[in-house]
Amino acid sequence: MSDATHPDQALQRAVLRVMRALARVLIRNGLTLPAFVELAKRAWVDVALGDFTIPGRKPSVSRASLLTGLTRKDVQRLVDTRDDASASNALPDHRAARVIAGWVHDPDFAAGGAPRELAFDGEGATFSALVKRFGGDVPPRAVLDELLQVGNVERTEDGRLRLLTRFYLPRSNDAARLGILGTDVAWLIGTIDHNLQGREPARFQRKVTYDNLPVEAVDAFRTLSARHAQELIELLGDWLARHDRDTNPSVEGSGRMRAGVGVFYFEEDLADRSEGDRP
Repeated sequence: MSDATHPDQALQRAVLRVMRALARVLIRNGLTLPAFVELAKRAWVDVALGDFTIPGRKPSVSRASLLTGLTRKDVQRLVDTRDDASASNALPDHRAARVIAGWVHDPDFAAGGAPRELAFDGEGATFSALVKRFGGDVPPRAVLDELLQVGNVERTEDGRLRLLTRFYLPRSNDAARLGILGTDVAWLIGTIDHNLQGREPARFQRKVTYDNLPVEAVDAFRTLSARHAQELIELLGDWLARHDRDTNPSVEGSGRMRAGVGVFYFEEDLADRSEGDRP
């Protein structure tokens, strides 16, 4: 019978595919299976206590034990140490993306959609003024060092600062790059979960892939997709910036929401994958 008749079996196969991909990242970065299991336990408990409560009743260790399959003692241990674990394992909060967005969209720092070349400090529109407006309490020098290190900014011959890319993407900072694993994958799974529940409105989730391509076609497609994906991201980024209170303080409305679209490219050599590891 098909997987559609056995949803538990289909779920297990889907999870196994996800876990193989995640295992490659974790093993490559030195995270052992026992350490992962401990993190998984924490995630199960956090979700059980936060997302699966009974209306009108406080979350309980007993209910979390029932939902997760962990003992009450293990759940209590994880609850008691949750705050300490979160504080010790938190990745640094990079404000660089907000600074770059302000550099691109704020008319004080851009002309006709083109980021100005900025002096580091002084009077008027400077890099220090930019960081003060969009970077919170992070020192301008720290932000500049990060943007120079990852290749988002360069110094001109006269010492001014030129923005090279419109979006912050870490290139050499391992902690920041692993942080992207935590956000992007979580958002994708959240979208899939939303659609699996049949909630309305459905969230956009599409892909296009073919599995019998020659290497030469893949080389050309990689270039083509990068160009058009960048065009789409910039188009949507400009629209979001006009409606975001950080880059446009005059925006009115209620609540505080996060919304976006993620675009990623993928390829694999099917000769290097077992049947069970193929989507």
